[in-house]
Amino acid sequence: MTAYAIGNLCPPARVEDIDERVLVYMERIQSTLDPFGGRFLVHNATLDVREGQWTKALVIIEFPGMDEARGWYDSAAYQELLPFRTDHMAGDVVLVEGVAPGYDAAHTAAAMRAMQQG
Repeated sequence: MTAYAIGNLCPPARVEDIDERVLVYMERIQSTLDPFGGRFLVHNATLDVREGQWTKALVIIEFPGMDEARGWYDSAAYQELLPFRTDHMAGDVVLVEGVAPGYDAAHTAAAMRAMQQG
């Protein structure tokens, strides 16, 4: 099942204030993704916030599965590069498994209703 790395990052308000090491991170990250089949789905995109407040930058990277996502994040190549971002830009990153093809939230709701009713 497809998996995703989702970043909720806090870049500086002005491009001029981005640390050089963050730019190096951006230049090199794809080479750490390639061995694990990772590809950017969302990066540096303009957000159209419809509910709540969103002040951070969203990054979504797709992987063939959770094993590949974990393999990428834990890889020596990525761990060596990671401080270039984390030392200069705050944020949160999660790895999450996607839903199966044909997923229907109504089925999940029905299962939850059944659990509520005992």
